[in-house]
Amino acid sequence: MTRPRRARAPRRDWTSADELIFSTARIPAHTSDPKPASCPIRPPSLCLGGDGTLLYASSLFQGSVPPVMAFHLGSLGFLTPFKFESYKTEVDKVFAGNAAVVLRSRLKVKVLKGSLHRDPESSSVTHTHNQVTLQLQVLNEVVVDRGPSSYLSNVDLYLDGRLITSVQGDGVIVSTPTGSTAYAAAAGASMIHPNVPAIMVTPICPHSLSFRPIVVPAGVELMITLSPEARNTAWVSFDGRKRQEIQHGDSIRITTSCYPVPSLCCHGLVYDWFESLAECLHWNIRKKQTHLSDVSDSTDTDT
Repeated sequence: MTRPRRARAPRRDWTSADELIFSTARIPAHTSDPKPASCPIRPPSLCLGGDGTLLYASSLFQGSVPPVMAFHLGSLGFLTPFKFESYKTEVDKVFAGNAAVVLRSRLKVKVLKGSLHRDPESSSVTHTHNQVTLQLQVLNEVVVDRGPSSYLSNVDLYLDGRLITSVQGDGVIVSTPTGSTAYAAAAGASMIHPNVPAIMVTPICPHSLSFRPIVVPAGVELMITLSPEARNTAWVSFDGRKRQEIQHGDSIRITTSCYPVPSLCCHGLVYDWFESLAECLHWNIRKKQTHLSDVSDSTDTDT
């Protein structure tokens, strides 16, 4: 009598990213399950390039993402902590299970075409005859701006269906903690560690001295629409791609995605981030003051 064979898990489709990402190893599972083979783990993948390459790699996976080991071959390298010159040593560490993973949250974005009904008493808005024309997972940010128009951008910002404020200026940035060190940082926002569960809203050149960037909890739903008084349309882009025009009646819904990007750390969850701030953005780098005794000695010598 032959023993029945155990059924194999269905083969996964890893999408067509042969030139960019390829499977390398399997991180050992630290689990108390007596049958770890019954809990398949996605193999980590290598990403060779710069920050833009990692953003493109993220866009290839609109669902769950395998762990990514990013090697720096680009011009900035903020999101790619590993040096390619030592790839053999680094990959061996991953094989040995010495790898920390930071979960970089993404934004789930929907663009709806249709008509809006605004309730002036409750400051809420509802959709009628809406149609989802685009749905994406975004790693850095969603940018709504005025496009080629010379008029100020005028859009309304809703949080969980209620009007929060109107944005008048060049536009608004909705970013993840990963994106807080990108366009949002250039627009004057604070920089947030990737482990912080949050969404950042940053105005772009607002026509108000009191409009400061804000941080809202992860999981809330933000919605951006054209204000009824807007004189022109707006334009939206997602991690700098798929740019399209937003007209009256359209809306952009943004919330935290349930599919983050697991990124392998080179040194540690915290140290990698601060090292990137110092090396790539020159954070808090300045000429140090001379010790007071040294200044006194040089003064006495001169006299």
